[in-house]
Amino acid sequence: MQKRSYSAEMKTKIVLEVLKGERELNEIATEYEISPNQIRNWKTEFIENAAIVFDKKRDQRLKDELSIKQNEADELAKKVGQLTLEVDFLKKTLERK
Repeated sequence: MQKRSYSAEMKTKIVLEVLKGERELNEIATEYEISPNQIRNWKTEFIENAAIVFDKKRDQRLKDELSIKQNEADELAKKVGQLTLEVDFLKKTLERK
């Protein structure tokens, strides 16, 4: 059986339909051919992360985290470059002997 994937928009649509409470979860699951447990998991995740929408500092935190990750990547790239030069130097030195 092939694993299906659903877009964030589709998951949101389904979860909002469940939250409205106009139909039973099992009805919705049957309509979309999705396990009720999967929809429950999406609903839980949706509710747990709902506060993020109202977090005004979120963008700045994400920018700060991105900056830190970029600096780490830059440092690693420098280190790779340095080690590459050292390896090349050692290879040439060994070839001369």
